[in-house]
Amino acid sequence: MLSRLLIRGLLAVLIGAGSSALAAGGGVRSGGGPFALAPQRPGVADTYILSFGLWGPQSVFESEAKGAARVLEARFDARGRSIVRFNGKRRFGAMPQDLRAAADAVGRVLDPEEDVAVLVLTSHGSPEGLGIVAGRDQRLLSPGVARALLDRTRARHRVLIVSACYSGVFAKALADPRTLVITAAAPDRPSFGCRDGATWTYFGDAFFNRALRTEPGLDAAFARARALVGERERREGFDPSDPQIAGGAEVLARINPR
Repeated sequence: MLSRLLIRGLLAVLIGAGSSALAAGGGVRSGGGPFALAPQRPGVADTYILSFGLWGPQSVFESEAKGAARVLEARFDARGRSIVRFNGKRRFGAMPQDLRAAADAVGRVLDPEEDVAVLVLTSHGSPEGLGIVAGRDQRLLSPGVARALLDRTRARHRVLIVSACYSGVFAKALADPRTLVITAAAPDRPSFGCRDGATWTYFGDAFFNRALRTEPGLDAAFARARALVGERERREGFDPSDPQIAGGAEVLARINPR
């Protein structure tokens, strides 16, 4: 398990490199390959899911990206409409070119006016963004880059879910009536549970694994997850991570049950 001090040091290096590092090509090549997505169904608000585990040295982020996609597929009848990519300890599939290609693949099949794009990002975070680590290749994914990925899907209605420390910076930067942002922590707070070998982080377990399986809407699932995370943090003696939800009024009206 990486120490919090080591993680902070690595994130400081990423921040010093600047968020433009993600936009550049090159670096470690991934084993991505072509994307096969089910077509959009006219008259149906289909949900397309992009789920990325970005921090290779700890397997929890791979596990969470996979698990989040499975739950979201079941929740939104989105079988065949998800792309999962991750960086592992030896396999690197969530590098910049992979993220862009996946977003472009969604953009080629969905109806921008009718469908919803959901982007899930899980990693270690800082007040400037998220770390992308694949072997010795290290990048920073800023809120601006997340916006660019959502834009590449062409969807007018979008959901961004970020499971990371300080992830509230994404809510502050991206939330609007057509962009719902859900984050594991406030802009100035860490989140917890990023242990190598774990299946979920604390927030991922509460939101994806528990609340989304039972609650009728995304906002209700968030409220339940926030309560579960708070209870666990108090029980284990952690300061509150203060998960956030912002924006998305038009998105919730489109995808929540009526």
